[in-house]
Amino acid sequence: MGLFRGFPAIVTLLIIFFALPQVDIFFSPYWSAVIGFILVTGAYQSEYVRGAIQSIDVGQSLAARAVGMSKFNEVSHVILPQAIRIALPGISNEIIYLVLYSSLASYIGVEEIFAVARHFNSLQFRPIEIFLTAGLIYAAMATLCFAGFRILENKLRIPGLEVVR
Repeated sequence: MGLFRGFPAIVTLLIIFFALPQVDIFFSPYWSAVIGFILVTGAYQSEYVRGAIQSIDVGQSLAARAVGMSKFNEVSHVILPQAIRIALPGISNEIIYLVLYSSLASYIGVEEIFAVARHFNSLQFRPIEIFLTAGLIYAAMATLCFAGFRILENKLRIPGLEVVR
């Protein structure tokens, strides 16, 4: 997965859509975008979760074992609930970036907001109004994601155990 952290998202999309057919692997533009975004964001998301899990004190694991928890129960009831709280800010940022990166899908033929804006601009040639509107739509989606994750962070918050930002 680390490989995909080193590639720009657009390069990943172009490889999946244009290069893989050279070796007889074909995806539609939509599925190329989905797979590309999963690979790119998954590489970052996995690092956020890995880092959060590693930040949990080993004493938590020892305490879970001391009370007779199985490894599965230890991970699912002790380690992951703490790790998710720690990883959530990074995960939420990555999802917001993913919403904004979705505009890159237009370069492989996916009809999304930016592609529609480019199409309307080619017909009307009113770039300020058209691209400003598209930008405002992206900003609204990012703001909704931010607000939703802020609510989730507050719901998962344990008083006295907040992550200092």
